Amino acid sequence: MNLRFVEAFYWVATLKGVTRAAEKLSVTQSAMSSRIAALEEELGVMLLDRRNRQFRLTIAGMRFLVHAQRMLELQREAKAEMGSGREPAVPLRLGAIESVLHSWLIPWIEALRLERPALALELAVETTPMLLDQMRRGTLDLAFAALPASGEGVRTRALPPMEMVFVGNARLHRRARCSLTELAGLDLLTFQRGSQRHVALLDLFRNARRVHAVSSISAMTQLVEGGFGVATLPRSAAKRLLAHRELRLLVTDPSLLPLPVFASYRAEAASHAVEEIVRSALAFTAQTELPERPRRRPGACLLPSKKSMKQSD
Repeated sequence: MNLRFVEAFYWVATLKGVTRAAEKLSVTQSAMSSRIAALEEELGVMLLDRRNRQFRLTIAGMRFLVHAQRMLELQREAKAEMGSGREPAVPLRLGAIESVLHSWLIPWIEALRLERPALALELAVETTPMLLDQMRRGTLDLAFAALPASGEGVRTRALPPMEMVFVGNARLHRRARCSLTELAGLDLLTFQRGSQRHVALLDLFRNARRVHAVSSISAMTQLVEGGFGVATLPRSAAKRLLAHRELRLLVTDPSLLPLPVFASYRAEAASHAVEEIVRSALAFTAQTELPERPRRRPGACLLPSKKSMKQSD
């Protein structure tokens, strides 16, 4: 029995569709259909009910799915054993939001690569709604997003939330401490419209001068550096950017609500490998996402204008 045909059936049954399974295995839809048809001919039974557009396994298909899972698991065990203890290549289709990318994702991947030298990575950086949709369609194995993914066969683990801070221009903000009244008179930059951060900022600053929605952290920091306004960023991301940009972390009272992060992954035949990777992310973020508060210093947040400086002289 051709295990490629068995694998094709497994993914069609798991993702509930030929199109999604074809995307998963990077083959054409017609090739997937041909593999299923060849498997049905060999077994002498129909595995898929094709009488209408709704996806449905036949009774024989449900029974064979159990065998397919066992066969694929046995195949992985045999490859691992015959490989003299070497870890088999683990393809990982990973998605993450920008906040995670600019905070701990890259150093975590570097550490993960040391643990799994054979890791084959496909990385997509998208907004939370896009990542949740890709998880639902089965085109991602693991996603780090601000909301948990849902659906059959999807598991979710909560990661440590990311502390959020205001970031200003180092030349324009003399002190790290700012009042909300001062910030309300400035242009405020946050994530895309409708995101948790965008809604939270609108609630916090009901009388803000302007709130701008920018989906790119790189674009936000460049705008802040150019004197456009003040941005909300994860503290860990801001600290990484301070090394090569003229930025300053700003302290406010009350502080911003933290950004929740969830690891969502598919519980499938290879889920044990993905689960180990998720545990690695949990351990890594538990050390890197520790709460931190900068020392508060007195004084005005903004530099005084030239007019006020002359009057004080």
